[in-house]
Amino acid sequence: MTSTVSDGNGTGQPSPPTQRVVRTIELLTTSIDTPLSLAEIVRRTGLSRATAHAVLAQLTQDGWVTRRDGNFSISTGFVALVQRAERGFPMRRLAASVLHHMAGTLDIPAFLAERTGESITVTEVVGTPALEWIRPGRRVALRPTVCREFVAWSPDDEITRWVDAAPTGARHRLRDVLGEIRERGYAIERMTPDHAQMVDALASLRESPVPDSLRSRVDGLLTELTTIDYLADETVGQVAVVTIGAPIFDESGRVVASIVAVPNREMSADELRELGKTVSHAAGEVSAAHSG
Repeated sequence: MTSTVSDGNGTGQPSPPTQRVVRTIELLTTSIDTPLSLAEIVRRTGLSRATAHAVLAQLTQDGWVTRRDGNFSISTGFVALVQRAERGFPMRRLAASVLHHMAGTLDIPAFLAERTGESITVTEVVGTPALEWIRPGRRVALRPTVCREFVAWSPDDEITRWVDAAPTGARHRLRDVLGEIRERGYAIERMTPDHAQMVDALASLRESPVPDSLRSRVDGLLTELTTIDYLADETVGQVAVVTIGAPIFDESGRVVASIVAVPNREMSADELRELGKTVSHAAGEVSAAHSG
């Protein structure tokens, strides 16, 4: 599952002051055991000294950050807040140990994605994926052509609605790919980050008020850029693999989450199949625990 279109985080303008706070919090949470000086925070966030000082002063006043001997760290108050928030994501607690074990065994980054309405939320990340969008809390809209492992096992009418929202030229392959995902048990993303950026731009243009003739041309370009997944006869020789995502089912058989490995490199078709089996097995363990 790779984010290649608008991720459903809203259409409002970004808020630079909020981004500065988020950047500071994210940095401090990566350095729990080592408090950071103001100078180090400035260097690693790119904020000015005055801005970083103002952000840290507010976070300290609100009890989210602790200052000791001139260094800053996340406070126990913030940790308690996070722990309370985690209660809303029981799947994360259930899947965390399986995800960490799988990522450690494969020695590649991985993440857990959970379905929340018509979007997918990244709720746990292991390792450091090279793809910038993979971070806890990131949402991705559940629409074609991404998040395929969440759709492949859906009822026929839901699949039809989802496929029909794709560019016309991609629909036939997309249906074939969904069948392939059901057969093998996991989705494969083969798009490079450069392609993803181009698709982002084209998808935005497609959804803006443009003449039908231009929309048709944009759909054609999207189809050309987006070679969706792999079919059985295409997994030969060396293959490019960005992510491998396997579904987690609830007791009714509905896909509620997925475990996603992020190799982000070329590999042999045999290695791909072995990775796919490992990811599917991990997702199966979580499915069994969730349904049980």
